[in-house]
Amino acid sequence: MSIITISRGSLSGGRSLAERVAERLGYRCISSEALIETATKYGVPEPKLSEVFDKTPSFWERLTKSRRLYLIFIQAAMCELALQGRLVYHGQGGQQLLKGISHVMKVRLIAPLEFRLKAAMEREGFLSRETAMQYLQQVDEERLRRMRYLFNVDWRDPALYDVVLNIEHMSLETAADVVIYMAQHPEYQPTPASEKKLRDLTLSCQIKASLAAHPVTSGVDVDVRADDGIVWLTGLVDSSELEYEIIRAAQMVSGVKEVISDLEIKPVFPYPGP
Repeated sequence: MSIITISRGSLSGGRSLAERVAERLGYRCISSEALIETATKYGVPEPKLSEVFDKTPSFWERLTKSRRLYLIFIQAAMCELALQGRLVYHGQGGQQLLKGISHVMKVRLIAPLEFRLKAAMEREGFLSRETAMQYLQQVDEERLRRMRYLFNVDWRDPALYDVVLNIEHMSLETAADVVIYMAQHPEYQPTPASEKKLRDLTLSCQIKASLAAHPVTSGVDVDVRADDGIVWLTGLVDSSELEYEIIRAAQMVSGVKEVISDLEIKPVFPYPGP
């Protein structure tokens, strides 16, 4: 069966929609918290992983791209959970974390402003519409900047999704009907090719996560491609010793049959002197 990702703005009913869909289909329903919990196996503290979804990157993080290092662990966790199938994910970035997998159905949910204002005042305890409005504007802007930094996309772009549902004139139950109807169609069912693509993506992400978790290889910029357990590594590294460590780390990941290195050693130019 298909995998469903639901993206939404804060306080837009995404959790309720996901729970309805999951219950009726008999799927697991998970949020970003499940990704964080799964990703901790790489030895990264939960607070650092939570920053991927909760904090807008600082100027230094944007400059050094350090926050994207933690995204590697999150994507590996997402792929591992998706491999089990029968999954509804509601949270940030789902449409990008599993990009290119045809049996992943990508949904965006839009809620009218009044719906969100009411939810903000009830759940967050705001006493005025003005305060609730300021809160929503702030979280929306922070999410926009965060997703653009992590994925280089505007997450509101409808082209990123298979369907965009506006619940201004439909109930969440009707929205669930639409999602379930689409998810059961052949276009979103796993095929041997799409399942293989997900396995290959998962292995690539697991290798990247293993490299990122190792103190010797955490800073390397290496492209990883997997095809039925055969792994290709490409990129520039500082030394042959570092290349050896990268290959060794990749070989230790479960499911790897062979590692082919196309890594190149960065040239060292002598200082010309005075």
